[in-house]
Amino acid sequence: MRGRAPIPGSARPPLWREARVGLEAAALLRDPIFRGDGVTDGRGQPVLLIPGFLAGDGSLAVMGNWLGRCGYRPSRAGMIANVDCSSAALARLEPRLERLVARQGRRVAVVGQSRGGSLAKVLARRRPELVCGIVTLGSPQLDPLAVHPLVRLQLEAVSTLGSIGAPRLFKRSCLDGDCCASFWEDLAAPLPRGVGFVSVYSRTDGIVDWRACLAPGAEHVEARGSHIGMALNRSAWRAVAGALDRFRQVEARRRPTRKAKVGRLGRAA
Repeated sequence: MRGRAPIPGSARPPLWREARVGLEAAALLRDPIFRGDGVTDGRGQPVLLIPGFLAGDGSLAVMGNWLGRCGYRPSRAGMIANVDCSSAALARLEPRLERLVARQGRRVAVVGQSRGGSLAKVLARRRPELVCGIVTLGSPQLDPLAVHPLVRLQLEAVSTLGSIGAPRLFKRSCLDGDCCASFWEDLAAPLPRGVGFVSVYSRTDGIVDWRACLAPGAEHVEARGSHIGMALNRSAWRAVAGALDRFRQVEARRRPTRKAKVGRLGRAA
């Protein structure tokens, strides 16, 4: 991938740690955060949820239901599986953001898990008039290939199938060709002023090298747990709740200005 230097001394994450996801879910159900205790009412703040690689909207359904109970207005990304070319994925996500802003009259907060966090950052980079802040969960933005070798094999398998013509799959050219060159450039670039950025990571992540999640310009929050379980981790939920509340407060203090332009951006990912 262009412009993405590998993490020096990147270690092989211990994949067995991902077996803890059931324990994380059980701990979440017992935690007061699940009932919304201590969570400030979202007052209708719109939130777009973007799932991770190979996952679909259902992977963030529990978090979405929780956000709804806490007064937010969560929306799905419309993904059955996050395996499409970044250009195509962004082309579908951008109109969703436009519709949300048009309906709600305010910018949207975006929560993305793993690859979904990378899509969230590029959306915020390109359309800051639509995004008030992003929360990324276990997103290896410094080096998207700083993952367990088995996951890299999955990436290679998907790109091979996409390259031979399988629909709705990214191709090899998306990773290291011209197809998504501007996407990688925007992923490496800082977010505009006025757009919040919280990156949640875990040192015990079994899939992603946690150091790849420490994006410059972001507030880094550690949540001890697995990679897959990040969407069911009580520490991650607290980080999400705190970040969304801050984004909402900043958005509420913005002086009323002329309506945000929500016309389609002609630039390719």
